[in-house]
Amino acid sequence: MYERDLTPYLSKVAQEFPVVTLVGPRQSGKSTLARALFPDYEYITLEDPDRRRLATEDPRGFFKRYSGNLILDEIQRVPELLSYIQGLVDEPGAVRRFVLTGSHQLLLMEKVSQTLAGRTVIAKLLPFSKREIDRHPHPHRLEDYLFTGGYPRIYDRQLNPSTWLSQYLQTYVERDVRSLLRIGELDTFDRFLRLCAGRVGALLNLSSLGADCGISQPTAGAWLSVLQTSFVAFTLRPHFRNFNKRLIKSPKLYFYDTGLLCHLLNISSPEMLRDHPFRGNIFENWVITERMKEFFNRGIEPPIYFWRDTKGHEIDLVLDEGTYLFPIEIKSSYTFHPEFLKNVRFLAQLQSETAIPSPAGECVYAGEESFDFENFRVRSWIMPETEGNP
Repeated sequence: MYERDLTPYLSKVAQEFPVVTLVGPRQSGKSTLARALFPDYEYITLEDPDRRRLATEDPRGFFKRYSGNLILDEIQRVPELLSYIQGLVDEPGAVRRFVLTGSHQLLLMEKVSQTLAGRTVIAKLLPFSKREIDRHPHPHRLEDYLFTGGYPRIYDRQLNPSTWLSQYLQTYVERDVRSLLRIGELDTFDRFLRLCAGRVGALLNLSSLGADCGISQPTAGAWLSVLQTSFVAFTLRPHFRNFNKRLIKSPKLYFYDTGLLCHLLNISSPEMLRDHPFRGNIFENWVITERMKEFFNRGIEPPIYFWRDTKGHEIDLVLDEGTYLFPIEIKSSYTFHPEFLKNVRFLAQLQSETAIPSPAGECVYAGEESFDFENFRVRSWIMPETEGNP
């Protein structure tokens, strides 16, 4: 089993809260981590129709039959159980503990927040980070990371990424999307998903996206929410600290896993990524999700944005550190060029005018050497994370 960087945080909060809620994409390793970390808890999957029926029809009987500490997998299948869990942990002298897992972000988190407020902590587990992958032997080329992505089963069983991701996508559409859409819309949804992949790293325009897919703008918005809810895609918001500048207000679209993204773009081998027209967008997506994972694994909601004004100055990734923004430019070139830092310099200059001392920023690129350049940091893709907060 691959060691997960979320483990220390989960171990800590499990001592502080009677309920731990673990959310993330299907097959990101939630059940495996929960069972490894809490081996004395009884594991119950609510995907099992018999157990789901008992939980739905007789929840009190369900908790009498399973009377110890429990891992309840895919809890969103029977959200009614949350109210009963609340009662169990609120009983005087209650000692029972629960770990809940789920792969529907919005549905589960809303229910949990309403019912178990103050009783649970919500942690997010995404597919493997580079650091987690690097603990085991595997090809070490950048293109391999981008093409394969981070879903654990591909690594655990040494599977062909394209074959596994094809099945994953089919299962996702059949199981998660079918319950939300009419059957006749599934083919159109598949087209919508691939059109989203073709817009990775671009400003989100739901009107254009809907028109290209043959659906209305409201439908495009609803379908995008499905992708976000099920941890397939996410939007990166622009930061509005304007320094007296007019700023772009549309978010950008990204995917949680670059392997799935490559599959949707019909990229069939790592070698195709060397000169693929989407190479830069995919690399940018990968660096951003690596940073997200670092925050999630410490139990922190990522304070990440992009910054862009109407004059064309743009920073791919900025970290909001409260009193200042830390800019990160992302370039897929194997060779560093000083002009990569042009917009980082621009934002650094704007911040210097506010008289708030702040680090200058950095550039992450596809080369293999990290070094300082002037007062900026040039960071190799091999170390895409920063050490702690900048």
